[in-house]
Amino acid sequence: MTRPMIYQHATEDFEAYLTDARDRLDTPSRNVAYTATDGVFQVFRARLDPQDALRFADLLPAVLRAIFVANWNLDDRRPWTDRPTLTREVQLVRQHHNFSPDTVIADVAWALRRHVDEPAFDKLVATLGAEAQEFWAP
Repeated sequence: MTRPMIYQHATEDFEAYLTDARDRLDTPSRNVAYTATDGVFQVFRARLDPQDALRFADLLPAVLRAIFVANWNLDDRRPWTDRPTLTREVQLVRQHHNFSPDTVIADVAWALRRHVDEPAFDKLVATLGAEAQEFWAP
């Protein structure tokens, strides 16, 4: 059996995502795009129960899926809150190396949507509630 394409092209797919995220974030650095993405993922998954978070991760390309679940503290559960507070949480991830703009969540959502099956993504996010839908709104 051959390796699934999602794994054969994982690096190329991730680099394409980073390019889109970097451009949308209006930064010259792929490192900024990575940190922004990791921060958005950490803030989002902290609002989900593990089963829902894993269902979400299953929709992501391979490397983004790995980032989504990396260093996950299952005890770090937080309630949904307003967008400015969520944004500030993202900006506090590796805060001394984080240059995420106030539009970081929307920027990452835009880039991510270019690299997932968008109808499947929207269908799943709809099952996670209105807050999740608002979080990932294009």
